[in-house]
Amino acid sequence: MTTTKNSTAETAARVDIYTRVTDRIVAALEAGHRPWLKPWHAEHAAGRITRPLRHNGTPYSGINVICLWMEAEQRGYVSPYWLTYKQAQELGGHVKKGEHGAPVVYADTFKKKEAGENGDEVERQIPFLKQYTVFAADQVEGLPAHFYELANRPSETLERIERADAFFAHTQADIRTGGNQAFYALEPDYVRMPPFETFRDAESHAATLAHELTHWTRHPSRLDRDLGRKRFGDAGYAMEELVAEMGAAFLCADLQLTPETRDDHAAYIGTWLKVLKDDKRAIFSAASYASKAADFLHGLQPRAAA
Repeated sequence: MTTTKNSTAETAARVDIYTRVTDRIVAALEAGHRPWLKPWHAEHAAGRITRPLRHNGTPYSGINVICLWMEAEQRGYVSPYWLTYKQAQELGGHVKKGEHGAPVVYADTFKKKEAGENGDEVERQIPFLKQYTVFAADQVEGLPAHFYELANRPSETLERIERADAFFAHTQADIRTGGNQAFYALEPDYVRMPPFETFRDAESHAATLAHELTHWTRHPSRLDRDLGRKRFGDAGYAMEELVAEMGAAFLCADLQLTPETRDDHAAYIGTWLKVLKDDKRAIFSAASYASKAADFLHGLQPRAAA
């Protein structure tokens, strides 16, 4: 009986996590704000644009990126670092009195044995979601200096854009220039980009290309991502666009580029809202797919010499 009660409580907690995160993102979308497009102004030495970082500098992935970006923007945090209470203590710091942390989630699986169709005992992998609390370095006193170090205002340099161009080139994607639309064509398997000169600036071009290359990863020969897209504007189409938007935002953070707010994507907000309201796990899935897409593109880069 105790096991059943605990199992029911754990299931309710999981559902609550999905609901709370989804409701927060739905509220942002209803206000006309896409939470993965942060108005980048961070002044920390880790870079004006970065994914949220764990205490050891490892970037967060999936839904935690979106949640911590939203938390940082709402509370005005500058440092990209996030620590548990214990990690802060181990580094010689302490959380300021009265501060409240932000929830992050951890997905994993556990094995469970149960009776199969023919009566034999089978082992299943059961997914589960855990939640724990982290604090921004801004909320902690006494940490090593690099957690607080501010950078000089970065200037737009050719080096940064060259690095982005090199990143895209190493994917060896078929990128064709011409026309006035950016898109990925699945069956012929190529990306179409308007001429560079037609973009507002180099970062806009790179951010748009990051979006289309996230689409490019869905091809059966790569990540084989099929979200049920049947026709323009349906739920599967909107879900794929959601993955591409977040994937581009993750890549822009990694490449220190400002994400591009594309006016033509504002039309998807209504469909995204329907998808998220119908399925509280949809945003978690989309963020996971986006992380896998970004990781795949990073995996195509040449390895640094030892």
